[in-house]
Amino acid sequence: MTATTLSRPRRVRIPRSSGRVPRGQILFVALTALIALHVIDDSFLQPQPGTTAADHLVSGLAPLAALALAAALYPRVRGGWQAALALLVGCSGIVVGIEGAYYTSQVGPSGDDFSGLLAMAAGLALTGFGVVHLWRTRRRHGGLARRSARRAGIAVASVLGTLLVLVPLGYAYVGTHVARPPVEDIDLGTPDVEDVELHTSDGLTLQGSYVPSKNRAAVIVAFGRKGSQDKARMLARHGYGVLIFDRRGEGESDGDPNPYAWDGGEKDIVAAVEFLRQRPDVDPERIGGVGLSVGGETFLQAAARHDEIKAVVSEGASARSGGELASVEGSAAGPLWFNHVVSAGTAVFSNASPPEHLIDQVDEIAPRAMFLISAPSADPDEERFNRAYYRAAGGPKALWEVRDAGHVGAQEAHPLEYERRVTRFLDRALLG
Repeated sequence: MTATTLSRPRRVRIPRSSGRVPRGQILFVALTALIALHVIDDSFLQPQPGTTAADHLVSGLAPLAALALAAALYPRVRGGWQAALALLVGCSGIVVGIEGAYYTSQVGPSGDDFSGLLAMAAGLALTGFGVVHLWRTRRRHGGLARRSARRAGIAVASVLGTLLVLVPLGYAYVGTHVARPPVEDIDLGTPDVEDVELHTSDGLTLQGSYVPSKNRAAVIVAFGRKGSQDKARMLARHGYGVLIFDRRGEGESDGDPNPYAWDGGEKDIVAAVEFLRQRPDVDPERIGGVGLSVGGETFLQAAARHDEIKAVVSEGASARSGGELASVEGSAAGPLWFNHVVSAGTAVFSNASPPEHLIDQVDEIAPRAMFLISAPSADPDEERFNRAYYRAAGGPKALWEVRDAGHVGAQEAHPLEYERRVTRFLDRALLG
């Protein structure tokens, strides 16, 4: 009888899921959370003086929703798409952290600058992680020509997406969160300078400097207390009362910054006019303004809507939005697209809407006087828009094109002629 040996069946090991979250996913979510923390801190926990969390619902919730979507998508995609999300969120973190880095370098860290620096560090880390992840997950199969064509296509799409969407959106975010710091040394050429406060119709307090009038007339120079001082000294020498101030969100003034002075810019100028109308040294019928760059555009709008402004000098004005840029013929499609995206981003990040086109408003300034100054060589848009404003406006009006000057640099290029032209214009309009 033969004995038979029975062998036991071999066990087949079935791999089990460990249930562990991949380290890359943990890193991505943690760094994204640091960026979101700064958005919450900036918009809702420590908003700008004079503003509340309710003023930042759109500008705060929109980026938070985008970050939450990226965190939700990350574990659901693979390879290059994860790397792309890491790069996208990383660049966003660098952008939102610029505010903290800028103010830290200018005046030292305070408030939400600390969370901003954390967001920038998280953005840099995510960018590095994205680059490494992209390299590790690159495709290695297929022919060389096919792989090269695919990578070239991805590179072109990435560059176009960056230039046409990410860069203008980043530009808009920085512009609505970073503004000029306080100016300590103010020299208006006289010891009679007063520190003053202006109060806007929407409850903000703006800080300014004022030289009392010696001829019963006064001029507002907008915007800011740095680049406006040369003009202010010139006007003070001629006896004018001169008011310069930090617009909302800049220097020591309340509010959120907006690089194009949408909505708030006109309110700031009206607050300055109301301040002068209450001064005992100023005749309320002798108030004018000198606007520089966006200040020039805002002064044209304010003068069109407020008869209290009896004369306006606008230097370096052009357009404040993509739509306004398209309102006068001559722009190329590329810059128009860029400016349209910048305008859309500015609307979201500043909780404001673009203003009505100036070309439709300047005719309301007449019969009060308007003087336009442009530097065509510095920016072709200055020539195009100032000529359009001049044609659309009633009189009295004047246009001076300074072809050898930089942007708002007519006084520097021709100081004597600038002084003669501007003071003669204001003398006629305000002093009779």
